[in-house]
Amino acid sequence: MKPEPLQIVICGLSITSSWGNGHATTYRALARELNENGHEVIFLECDRPWYAENRDLPNPSYAQVRLYSGIDEFRDRFAQTIAQADVVIVGSYVNDGIAIGRFVTETAQGVTAFYDIDTPVTLSKLGTPANEYLSRDLIPRYDLYLSFTGGPILDVIEQRLGSPRARTLYCSVDPQHYYPEAIEPRWDLAYLGTYSDDRQPTVNELLVGSALEWRDGKFMVAGAQYPRELSWPANVTHVSHLPPHTHRRFYNEQRFALNVTRQDMIRAGYSPSVRLFEAAACGTPIISDKWSGLNTIFKIGTEILVAQNRREVLMLLRDIPESHRRRIGEAARRRVLSEHTARHRALELERHLLETRNAMTKRSVIYAH
Repeated sequence: MKPEPLQIVICGLSITSSWGNGHATTYRALARELNENGHEVIFLECDRPWYAENRDLPNPSYAQVRLYSGIDEFRDRFAQTIAQADVVIVGSYVNDGIAIGRFVTETAQGVTAFYDIDTPVTLSKLGTPANEYLSRDLIPRYDLYLSFTGGPILDVIEQRLGSPRARTLYCSVDPQHYYPEAIEPRWDLAYLGTYSDDRQPTVNELLVGSALEWRDGKFMVAGAQYPRELSWPANVTHVSHLPPHTHRRFYNEQRFALNVTRQDMIRAGYSPSVRLFEAAACGTPIISDKWSGLNTIFKIGTEILVAQNRREVLMLLRDIPESHRRRIGEAARRRVLSEHTARHRALELERHLLETRNAMTKRSVIYAH
């Protein structure tokens, strides 16, 4: 039985451009599945130059995109839309996110939610000038806190930070776009990720270090914002951007995909990257760093491999038989298709929203008496 159709307004970092951010693919997949379920999705996006110059999906068919220039235009143009919506979701890293969050929680009549695609980073910067999209006083004002990170951090959000309801909403993959292809691998190990100071030492150890020791191996790094002065070994290819429509082929051209996690997310645990699900959906075996909760996403050893240094990476790259390599990729794909598609996330979001609405209704009845 389908839930009643909802008008869902999402104010997110970007849905029109995937350049240098992982938010767009998450919003695209989620919005498409919500639309498939009969909901109306309106996406509000700040018209920032970086994304305006690199829009790879300016007009998605499954969501109405409305661009705005800043907080003043946001208030002037969207007050009625926000007031009338059944659900209003504000995402992490939104420009002027604190001001927008306050306006939304004051104006909306329906469920309000904060969607944190960067939970450990958000909480580590809470209360500092570096966090421009969420403040402590806002957390209790949102009816629902949706977190890319699960596990113990949900208790922190509720018990220490005062959220009425914190629920996990992991990233996901779109199996219509990510699946195995009969392509001969070009790379022994490849990594897809924007440059990050705290990830780069691990990239250097696991990928660059392996390339330096295994000169016959072929390696690839794809991602924006890497310093120009960074020097890559001759057997490492670097490209600054891969549009989403090329990601499937990219994963299928790898013997193994490397996953590297930001330090804040390692400390929090339970923070799977969308790249994990994308690679797995393509049947590409993953070599990952280790963090708490990884074994709740994939079974270590049979669905995902873990390495802590270049020696362990090289053992995996050179010693695992081809038949075993393929079995690991196939097992990971089965796990993703059974638990981590965009369809699963849309259904989870519907359940969270229904639970929140019911709780709000009960509270209203109690207060009325």
